[in-house]
Amino acid sequence: MSPKNKLRLLITGGGSYLGQHLTPLATAVHDTLYTYFQHDPLNRGQHERLDLRDETAVLRLVTDFHPDVIIHTAGSNRGADMEAVIRLGARHITQAAQQVNARLIHLSTDVVFRGDAPPYMETAVPSPVNAYGRAKADAEAIVQTYPHHVIIRTSLIYGLTLMDHSTAWTAGALRAGQSVTLFNDQIRNPVWVETLSHACLELAQHPFTGILNVAGRQVMSRADFGLKMLDYWDIAERGSLTIGPTDSNNWSLNCELDLRLATAVLRTPLPGVDEVLHARR
Repeated sequence: MSPKNKLRLLITGGGSYLGQHLTPLATAVHDTLYTYFQHDPLNRGQHERLDLRDETAVLRLVTDFHPDVIIHTAGSNRGADMEAVIRLGARHITQAAQQVNARLIHLSTDVVFRGDAPPYMETAVPSPVNAYGRAKADAEAIVQTYPHHVIIRTSLIYGLTLMDHSTAWTAGALRAGQSVTLFNDQIRNPVWVETLSHACLELAQHPFTGILNVAGRQVMSRADFGLKMLDYWDIAERGSLTIGPTDSNNWSLNCELDLRLATAVLRTPLPGVDEVLHARR
């Protein structure tokens, strides 16, 4: 590691919602290279296009850059190639991290759980109910084969300067008069993207290894969260909006995360949605 704790840091998924917030923070303090797949909304600093499904390309980039730490944020939850991106991406990044002995920080999700036994501690065994959750659980198992890792399980990511994808979709649908249902029986710990970004960077230089739940301390339904985001972004169109229970068995329900370990490990605070919104008033 270079002097003054400056790292060589590789971030996969620089074009993701988290990546767009994390990468500028990382670049300000570390020698940072980020990757993207098709679209690069940042287009600054050191960046490379990378298909995580390409084992040779992943290994080449990692060995050439030789990072101290890899923060693996990439992992699509949409499209026909979703499962391949998640599983193969985790495998190839883990193999490459092992080749250069890099610390690997892998972003996972609360929907590795069914949602019928909250709150979930880090020791809870995954019990996914849909393809995305199963792929992310498999990715966790792959990452765990490499000792020098941290798996961050997190929840709904939102920001206050750039609208998150879920809120953007909801706002667009409501403005178009399309039916939207916000589920009042899906429980989560929404996390401010700034909180998650700072936690990732803190863990880059922290000796902790293993699984860590990193999310906001406020537990709320997706409906309550969605309404707060619509209010924050001044989305007035609500005529086609309904609030109701989940209409399928293909969704995780109460995925509340137990944050006691993260609170003990991290200096980064874990504010809830109301705290974050109040501070921005």
